[in-house]
Amino acid sequence: MTETRAIPVTTPIRTLLDLAAQVDEARLERAVNEADRLDLVDPDALRAVLDDYPGERGVGRLRTLLDQRTFRMTDSKLERWFLSLVQGIGMPMPLTRQQLNGFRVDFFWPDLRLVVETDGLRYHRTPAQQARDRLRDQRHLAAGFTPLRFTHWQVRHEPEYVRSTLRAVARRLEKPRAA
Repeated sequence: MTETRAIPVTTPIRTLLDLAAQVDEARLERAVNEADRLDLVDPDALRAVLDDYPGERGVGRLRTLLDQRTFRMTDSKLERWFLSLVQGIGMPMPLTRQQLNGFRVDFFWPDLRLVVETDGLRYHRTPAQQARDRLRDQRHLAAGFTPLRFTHWQVRHEPEYVRSTLRAVARRLEKPRAA
């Protein structure tokens, strides 16, 4: 327990531990992402300090969540929905929030040289934002990457289309390239 302006408050780590013991996995992942976004706690640092809380409720759930093979940093609900679509289609989980060709990308499969962006209306509706998206795609293509975009509507309401398109593009990229 600590104090802010003479008011007792819990630390971000303590809050996340308490949440881990009480909320479902999706809410816990959102909380960890939000704590990272607000620079309250870094997921790697959080994972490292869990050993300091032996026997505390929530430690096991946080460890499981923060395992490098399962946890993916996301910025939005749309990105979390997309990740849930990727699970179970036979593809490895992508890297998230990676810098590539001067842009931070939503999802990246380095072995396939595949970049996927999920376009919500908030950041992709104005002509200037759309022009930046085209520039981003062009830079990726020029560098030998395959950019692929899905809209909020597609991810939320056409999940089978998203899955089948992603699988088809991945299969095409997995084929050996002619020498």
